[in-house]
Amino acid sequence: EVQKHSVHTLVFRSLKRTHDMFVADNAKPIPLDEESHKVKMAVKLRTEYGSVLHMPTLKENLREKGGPNTGDPYGHKQYSGNQGQEVDYVVTGTHPYPPGPGVALTADTKVQRMPSESAAQSLAVALPASQSRLDANRTAAGVGDIYRHERSQTPGMSMAMVEAGGNKSSALMPKKAPTMPKPQWHPPWKLYRVISGHLGWVRCIAVEPGNQWFVTGSADRTIKIWDLASGKLKLSLTGHISTVRGVIVSARSPYLFSCGEDKQVKCWDLEYNKVIRHYHGHLSAVYGLDLHPTIDVLVTCSRDSTARIWDVRTKASVHTLSGHTNAVATVKCQAAEPQIITGSHDTTIRLWDLVAGKTRVTLTNHKKSVRAVVLHPRHYTFASGSPDNIKQWKFPDGNFIQNLSGHNAIINTLAVNSDGVLVSGADNGTMHLWDWRTGYNFQRVHAAVQPGSLDSESGIFACVFDQSESRLLTAEADKTIKVYKEDDTATEETHPVSWKPEIIKRKRF
Repeated sequence: EVQKHSVHTLVFRSLKRTHDMFVADNAKPIPLDEESHKVKMAVKLRTEYGSVLHMPTLKENLREKGGPNTGDPYGHKQYSGNQGQEVDYVVTGTHPYPPGPGVALTADTKVQRMPSESAAQSLAVALPASQSRLDANRTAAGVGDIYRHERSQTPGMSMAMVEAGGNKSSALMPKKAPTMPKPQWHPPWKLYRVISGHLGWVRCIAVEPGNQWFVTGSADRTIKIWDLASGKLKLSLTGHISTVRGVIVSARSPYLFSCGEDKQVKCWDLEYNKVIRHYHGHLSAVYGLDLHPTIDVLVTCSRDSTARIWDVRTKASVHTLSGHTNAVATVKCQAAEPQIITGSHDTTIRLWDLVAGKTRVTLTNHKKSVRAVVLHPRHYTFASGSPDNIKQWKFPDGNFIQNLSGHNAIINTLAVNSDGVLVSGADNGTMHLWDWRTGYNFQRVHAAVQPGSLDSESGIFACVFDQSESRLLTAEADKTIKVYKEDDTATEETHPVSWKPEIIKRKRF
């Protein structure tokens, strides 16, 4: 007992000596209890708020500090995520960042958050040179350019110096108000085929690159392959144990990828019609997936608030894209930067750096869940769908272009073709068709439900153009696939554009 007491005494004296030396070196003494309080607060901060400590902060003067870069055709700050440099992440928008603690990953899954260095390096090597960034000025002049031109001008009356009798005097000259450009005429689309066969809601649809057949996934847990020309069923694939929420056919290999509410992501070999790979890692239902167009990378998004990047061949999880605070409803890939775009129920859209696996820009303009994102096939722009509005954006920094207002419903899906026809499908069974450049709504469709179905089963979950862009396919809640095509008999005289050169009104974000 005496020996133990003497050891404790020595330890206490040593600690007191260290504390006294620290007090002597600093003008203001810090009590021992305050130091322990700081340690406790640090531990509390890390354990209780660790999942949201990664949230990026708004850099007010990011572009002013960086200055325009001559290598960027848009004049924005160049982003070099794959060069190992420190990057400023940006949050833009008009609504506050959504609250929420995120999803706390377990000890088993935390290991998978950071990829191995070899996986990240192999991904960086596989990426092609960013030639698409050099070709980024493909975007046609649209109504968004008129908005920006209008904002750059002084409102009201412009001052003009007029010479009269040799003396310079100022005169007020009215500025001509900008007008909405005339939208391009598009023929209306009409229903010409209804395909039945599923026993549940048809949740997803994709057309194969050869344009010979298409594939659908349903709440009946099956994947069905249909002949595109005749609409006849060719094959049914079973393997999922819950609703199939996403399907996509690879253009680089004979593979079909599917995901569902059973947390599973499957790779099907279409030569043998069986599953050859599973991609394990998501903690909840997988809502969507997409393939990178130039490298063998699969991206999936889930209700667990994350998106994951997979190596198709090795099944390895290269990155876990964490940052959203609610379910990630949609994900899209492109060869240009940013290469991954996600939309979430937390009302935000995130543009991601594929190599670093981090958020590049967070767009907070939407007020409600973002369930659909679509990329224009020719322009360097994209659109997002939400119950509040359809919004158009410009890459690479997600600059807002314009609102497409009028489809007042829960928008589940968007599709766009090379002619500039944007299609939005909603939960109430309505489908609106828009002119991409001007945002003019030229047609509204509400197809009747399949006989025997309830009117409440009128809903469009997915839509897609075929490879020729002459047919539009929709996956619906009445268990059918509907096929639309352009009305060949329509002309500008029979279906005129009801457009007037109205003065542009400023639209709120």
